Amino acid sequence: MKNHLLTALLALVFGFAGAAAWSFSGLGHAQTRDYLVANPEVLPEMAGALQQRETEGRLAEVADEVETPFPGAVLGNPQGSRTLVKFTDYGCTYCRAAEADVQKLIAGDPELRVVVREWPIFDGSEGAARMALAAANQGKYPQFYAAMFELGPPTPETVDAAAQVAGLDLAQARRFAQSDAVTRELAQNMGLSQQLGFTGTPSWVSGAQIFQGAVGYDALAKAVAADDPA
Repeated sequence: MKNHLLTALLALVFGFAGAAAWSFSGLGHAQTRDYLVANPEVLPEMAGALQQRETEGRLAEVADEVETPFPGAVLGNPQGSRTLVKFTDYGCTYCRAAEADVQKLIAGDPELRVVVREWPIFDGSEGAARMALAAANQGKYPQFYAAMFELGPPTPETVDAAAQVAGLDLAQARRFAQSDAVTRELAQNMGLSQQLGFTGTPSWVSGAQIFQGAVGYDALAKAVAADDPA
């Protein structure tokens, strides 16, 4: 395992594929060790570059799937030319904190499409996620999404209140929330998050970029700008 990591790091340091074939014995190993000991500051950079390369490879395998929303689970312009994907949980305080940044982005960019992937990882959040997808089915996802974050942590009471604010047909929504389509979507989002290496919410995808946490408006705007097809 150590040799495998060193091989990958060497490929980054020396910039050519032959580095991966170095022998870790004798003079080659000694020179490599001496260089890394004398320049330890390069190790975090190499590790970060290696992780980014691996992440980009994982994303390339599922990019279309990640950017294809559950029907209706979109904020902003559903046909927008720029896409930001948010993996979110209504019980996540950081997701709630990030909402002002998301809404600011939407307000300032008529071409922005925000695909929301419901990923309920906190206790009590699954009911809210299911109702959100039921709201999407009724064409009222943005209204439910906004109300749910405004009303606070998800409970049966706040979920019903958000459904009422959004104007849902509550009986129909409750039935759809328990449907196989919703169950499949939540399972898919869990699988995507694992494949992309996410460890919590909010997590984001924009173009070839992947990042986690309430990173702030500037970081989100920069990521979205980099995804400009023009």
